[in-house]
Amino acid sequence: MGPERASQPSARVETSGPRETEAHGAALAPTLALGSLVLVSGDLGTGKTTWVRGACRALGVSDLVRSPTFTIARRYSGSVAVAHLDLFRLDSLADEEPGLLEEYFDPAGVCFVEWPEHAGVDLALPVSAAVHISHRGGDRRLIVYGCPEAGWGHRTAGPEVPRR
Repeated sequence: MGPERASQPSARVETSGPRETEAHGAALAPTLALGSLVLVSGDLGTGKTTWVRGACRALGVSDLVRSPTFTIARRYSGSVAVAHLDLFRLDSLADEEPGLLEEYFDPAGVCFVEWPEHAGVDLALPVSAAVHISHRGGDRRLIVYGCPEAGWGHRTAGPEVPRR
């Protein structure tokens, strides 16, 4: 199942700043099974890495979570192995070495892929969640979730975020 098949929106939430965007990533993380592939898309500066940072924190990652734009991938250890990929600099995986990213799709971990549309080919893995983040002015962001493999297809709200 490729990114284009996983992007059917099932939930929409608006956040008021980075902390709330991060909290939504943290709220989705516990619903992910081992081997999950989460696609995170949106324009530059929308908060994709901020959202992934929240998910990583909820998965027990204590390291600084930064965008892997220039390295393409970063690995983290938490309660599970976490891979964080950023395909922004790739024109297409079709032009890259076959299997370039396979080592990051760990059945005993969780993989987050920013800019999945830059893959240019079917990632050939089931997509557990698709997250699209867009600007709404100022620090506000609209997060649209599509999570067919995780049973989110019929939800009308995003993950439950605890209020402080």
